[in-house]
Amino acid sequence: MVFTSVEATLAALRKAGDLAGSLGARIALIVPLVVPYPLPLDNPAIQNEWNTNRFQELARQSPIETTVVIYLCRDRLQTLTAVLRSSSIVVVGCKKKPWSTPESRLARKLRTLGHEVILAEASN
Repeated sequence: MVFTSVEATLAALRKAGDLAGSLGARIALIVPLVVPYPLPLDNPAIQNEWNTNRFQELARQSPIETTVVIYLCRDRLQTLTAVLRSSSIVVVGCKKKPWSTPESRLARKLRTLGHEVILAEASN
């Protein structure tokens, strides 16, 4: 599953937990952290240790064993393309909106690349 926002990712963790439980699988929470160009890629604005603790705390909310993998990157889609295995099942959390959202656009792009994408809607 892919981190989008805290609220949406919690919804995605619940959905991924249901799916992983029925499949006997584990969850990988992939966190592509975009580092702005003025900063060096290996020196984001927020300390790595703080981010690691933050995302591990999120992962503890899952009923299924969840591994957190953080990628410092310039482009989220390019990073996901590089790290996802072919035909991966990807759960993306999103807020329910009647219009296109960044999360729904990401899901559409991942589907175009051949991944099975499941949108998990967070309550508003």
